[in-house]
Amino acid sequence: MSMYVVTGAASGLGAATAERLHAAGHGVIGVDLRGTDVEADLGTPGGRFEAVARIGELVGSAPLAGFAAFAGLGPAAGRSGSSVVAVNYFGAVDVLVGLRPLLARGPSAALLVSSNSTTTQPGWPLELAETCLGGDEHAAADLADSYGEYASILAYPATKAALAYFVRTHAAEYVRQGIRLNAIAPGLIDTPMTQAGRTDPQLGAAMDAFLELIPAGRAGRPEEIAALAQFLLGPESGYCVGSVVFADGGLDAQQRPTDWPRPASPPEQE
Repeated sequence: MSMYVVTGAASGLGAATAERLHAAGHGVIGVDLRGTDVEADLGTPGGRFEAVARIGELVGSAPLAGFAAFAGLGPAAGRSGSSVVAVNYFGAVDVLVGLRPLLARGPSAALLVSSNSTTTQPGWPLELAETCLGGDEHAAADLADSYGEYASILAYPATKAALAYFVRTHAAEYVRQGIRLNAIAPGLIDTPMTQAGRTDPQLGAAMDAFLELIPAGRAGRPEEIAALAQFLLGPESGYCVGSVVFADGGLDAQQRPTDWPRPASPPEQE
């Protein structure tokens, strides 16, 4: 039996992943606002600190086989951009960094959750993704809130892009400590978050139109993402490092079929 930590474990993709790991005979420490082993608000620095400390107590001296960061906020009318930044990016990265010493005890894996909105939603602010990646939460929060009425709609893909960038930027460093770092980029999945979005006055029509574009002809199911997460967290994916795996019914491939691969740039000459 291996031990895993899953944030956002009370519902949606986090719950599906925790249940799948449990069914496979593993131990799971769930983290969410309520109803889980560790109850913490990952939208605040103090909540992240408390979560990491409590996880450390529960893990004790045992190795930690993996971490999956599913806690997140979607776009919604009236939701601040700063709250999306706090939960989606810093609520994932700060907990990962805090758990890094536990993950480094033995071979392990960490999984961050990006989104196909990073490549299929036009016009999101690259500046916000870069500010998140730079680690200044206050600056990122202020920038996200400056987008006004559409702050959460713009902050969502920007924070999810920042998570993908974090994985690509730090994968080599982490794997040298025995921690495989990867990301998944789900498309439209039938979860409470997306169900709420489809009834949102700002987002509902756009999400219905988005669904019509998906080549597979349907939204994804949480158990499909959980199966992918289990694979990326487990030893069968031992050579997957720094990958961002799309699970979106073919939409990313349809929207940008030749964007990559690209030839590597030649090394700069001094």
